[in-house]
Amino acid sequence: MSVNPLEALPIDELRRRSSTKWRKYPDDVLPLFVAETDFAPAPAITDRLRRAVELGDTGYTPPDPGIRDAYAAFAKRRFGWDVDPAHVRTTCDVMMGVVEILRSVTRPGDRVVVTPPVYPPFFECIPEAGAVVERVPLVDTGAGWKLDLPGIEASLAGGARAVLLCNPHNPTGTVHSKEELAQLADLAAAHDAVVVSDEIHGPLVQPDVAFTPFLAASSTAARIGYAVTSASKAYNLAGLKCALMVTAAEGTARVVRALPDEVEWRTGLFGALAGVAAFSPESDAWLDGLLARLDENRRLLADLLTEHLPGARYRVPGAGFLAWVDLSDFGWGDNPARTILRDAKVALHFGPLFGEEGKGHVRINFGCDPAVLRQAVERIGRLARS
Repeated sequence: MSVNPLEALPIDELRRRSSTKWRKYPDDVLPLFVAETDFAPAPAITDRLRRAVELGDTGYTPPDPGIRDAYAAFAKRRFGWDVDPAHVRTTCDVMMGVVEILRSVTRPGDRVVVTPPVYPPFFECIPEAGAVVERVPLVDTGAGWKLDLPGIEASLAGGARAVLLCNPHNPTGTVHSKEELAQLADLAAAHDAVVVSDEIHGPLVQPDVAFTPFLAASSTAARIGYAVTSASKAYNLAGLKCALMVTAAEGTARVVRALPDEVEWRTGLFGALAGVAAFSPESDAWLDGLLARLDENRRLLADLLTEHLPGARYRVPGAGFLAWVDLSDFGWGDNPARTILRDAKVALHFGPLFGEEGKGHVRINFGCDPAVLRQAVERIGRLARS
């Protein structure tokens, strides 16, 4: 059954927003950098937050705001994954959850594997937890990207104590297969290590792609894994501050339960209320409409790049609203987004922030109106021809 895609808000209305996307740069810049989207919130979220404001319901987050049960039902409905609400705990945001878990499962100086190019805060949250980043880049197969399992095994054999996974992967939009994830779990278990999986983009996997939450990949993954997720990326709720730490075994659940109470106190009440509404069946049609729009936009971007930047290399992502584009052939240096910002007035995410593998690359946010995406690529195309 076809789904009507969401329509983005008019750009004049978007410029009234006070978030980073619309305040970092002047109005003559098209902002396609930070991971915020340009759509009106799901109606259930708007209604829930409006009621809270009208009630003055702006106090502390209660011990059980309902989001654990809401997420468990969502995971079952959307992913076919059985989550025990008793194995879910909340905190402020995904990176805070990652830091607190890593603090608990590593010792100062332990090495944690990351798979660049990868979300830039990974390089900061590991040192914040007292550990050291160990880079094992994704393997470029020519058709896509996959985990370098032999490389990860070598790191674990050499003493790395954890793998910080991005599933689905940011910035490439890669959705790791169940088989890869199960093999990763086996490698970690063989070396008495753990896997912490950032799954914030999980709700944004396209319907034609199979998404496997890490903890659902195998019984071993359930035993040695931790997942951290949120409604914030799919439903554009980053400012409301609520993330979920999920486990699937008693041993890992004990680790999360032992985290200081303050970790949970950092959960934003509005984030929890909005998350309950986002994960409710009421918001499923909205999410389906978003996925339909993102599907159209990810394919439109491929056509636009072919037309206006034929030297660009881009693979249509399987998840999310972020595109990883190689612009190395245009002579704009290691960080082409700087030149594009200055001369084309389009703000893209700086590729080198994602690791050495990001040199010559940009990340483009296509969670916007198709007309905005078209205008942005046309501007960059004119720069390339100048």
